[in-house]
Amino acid sequence: MTGVAELLRDRRVVVMAGSGGVGKTTTSAAVALGMAARGLRVAVVTIDPAQRLADALGLDALGNEPRRVDPAPFERAGLRMQGELSAMTLDVKRTFDDLIARLAPDERTREQILANRIYRELSGAIAGSQEFTAVAKVHELAQEGGFDLLVLDTPPARNALDFLDAPERLASFFESRALRALLRPAGTGARLLGRGAGMMLGLLGRVTGADLLRDLSDFLRLLSGLVGGFRERAAAVEALLRDPATSFMLVTSPEREPIGEALAFRARLEQARMALGGAIVNRVHTDELGEREAGDVEPLLVAEAGLSAAVAGQVAAAFADEHALTRRDAANVAQLAGALGAGVPLIEVPQLDEDLHDAAGLVALHAHLFGA
Repeated sequence: MTGVAELLRDRRVVVMAGSGGVGKTTTSAAVALGMAARGLRVAVVTIDPAQRLADALGLDALGNEPRRVDPAPFERAGLRMQGELSAMTLDVKRTFDDLIARLAPDERTREQILANRIYRELSGAIAGSQEFTAVAKVHELAQEGGFDLLVLDTPPARNALDFLDAPERLASFFESRALRALLRPAGTGARLLGRGAGMMLGLLGRVTGADLLRDLSDFLRLLSGLVGGFRERAAAVEALLRDPATSFMLVTSPEREPIGEALAFRARLEQARMALGGAIVNRVHTDELGEREAGDVEPLLVAEAGLSAAVAGQVAAAFADEHALTRRDAANVAQLAGALGAGVPLIEVPQLDEDLHDAAGLVALHAHLFGA
């Protein structure tokens, strides 16, 4: 079996993508853990505001900068840490504010933009979505060079498609005719906005007590000095996604719907000419029956285990349910493998009994992902 370590050899960024509820965040943590155990300095970044990543790594909370993870719980669970593992949860607003600070030509401009009421309300939209902000953060960490590998846990697959488009959407925003018209230097007596829009904003200003037109005018004036920087950053972010050292990993479960979303994401990757490193199928049912039928178990339970016929029947029924799920999963995984093609490695992770929200659970998941 091909393990994750082989798939990520010589990679600097891995983007984990999949639908909700398939164990993507936990898998991202286990992938990062396994690579850190093999001697790399690894950071795992999540966009998920929930505490799943922090819980999985045994941390009370995660902030907007990578936080070192204590290796002791994982070593007690049997996994020696030869490298370093860090983790963070993205704060979209703070990250975009930091980007503004880097692009602003001077301290005064930076403070004026951050204090502007229009910016505070629209910065999320201007950022080109949280997906762009996330990969911009990964780009920043990659440029700083403090980590050998960055693992990005993305939103569910439908949003992950937006994730791929975010740099282009941001660039398109700054290239739009409407914005260029608004940012065009105004002559004497010229207005940034048409008369109708100005009257509307003036009315809103009287109602709210805020000078919205002035705030908007100031915001557009300040923004005009950052357009070139935003274009360059969007191009750099897109280049990072296309870099040969960046790999995408699909994470799914064996159900039809998550598999369908994974294949849709794969098709989008192909259109964008971005590299798919492999696929991970979590929670695959397995049983001990093999080619036998579940009904064969009942007489054995009576004859060899000494169970009553009633109890043996209940146990056999449970075997039958598990056997049906095993066959369903095998068929769905085979369909996925066929659709991906022989060139895309596929790793199956069985349904685990362990709690995957602690160190022991992550170590158990790691063993299946890395073939340890």
